[in-house]
Amino acid sequence: MSDNQSRIALTGASGQLGRLVVAELLKTVAADRIVALVRSEAAGASFASQGVDWRIADYDRPDTLAAALAGIDRLLLISSNDLAHRIGQHAAVIAAAKAAGVSFIAYTSVLHADVSPLGLAADHRATELALRESGLAYALLRNGWYTENYFGAIAPALAHGVVLGSSGEGRISAAPRADYAAAAAVVLTSDSLPASQVFELAGDNAFTLPEFAAALSRASGDKPVKYMDMPQAEYKAALLGVGLPEPIAELVSDSSAAAADDVLFDDGQALSGLIGRKTTPLDESLSAALAAA
Repeated sequence: MSDNQSRIALTGASGQLGRLVVAELLKTVAADRIVALVRSEAAGASFASQGVDWRIADYDRPDTLAAALAGIDRLLLISSNDLAHRIGQHAAVIAAAKAAGVSFIAYTSVLHADVSPLGLAADHRATELALRESGLAYALLRNGWYTENYFGAIAPALAHGVVLGSSGEGRISAAPRADYAAAAAVVLTSDSLPASQVFELAGDNAFTLPEFAAALSRASGDKPVKYMDMPQAEYKAALLGVGLPEPIAELVSDSSAAAADDVLFDDGQALSGLIGRKTTPLDESLSAALAAA
């Protein structure tokens, strides 16, 4: 474990992944050693109730970053969801971290970012380069697909009996956010891992979208659900038709089409190796999602 006096901070702490990372850290780290970096006081309130320190750190207000990172030893930089500006946002955080004396940054990148044809991979490559050039010790947490990325399709799929996509028979090594959060916590608290490490993180058991549809059918009590494969342009049009903004529809359809070539597949089992257990199977994730709905 890391020095018991060091402090660990994470950006985007109030987001879907950030909250899970805080919960994982609290299993092994004293609450007063964790610093949740958030954009508003309202977002920080829930962390205060857990005894976790919180500070304002707004990607778009670089003046907030230096104070937010004062006294921090290890930082988890969770990638911004602002697709139009996140390269600059990430660079600002890295620069502020270096100036503040942060010794280590873990960054949530994307699977095989260095060679991935995914449209969203370019931003991650730029951030990875900024980290390498910073001179700081780092870990690249190249997260594979989140199982939850497909949960938005559950309700319409059950209503209409069809899952749409452009992934053909491409294999997708997805795992739930909680598994990736557990891995991030291990990296942030371990002294046994070498600095400047790259982790290709993915689920143990890959599935195709036809298999996803079959698993959803089983989890719903054998309600019939099939997979319909579509050309990327048609899939994007369908996403626009249900109200997705154009940039999101483009990202989702691009990613789905790329998955047909196994871009979202990895069988290295680095994720389960870090967390010390098998990653959560698709059927278990779908059952939990349906129970919570």
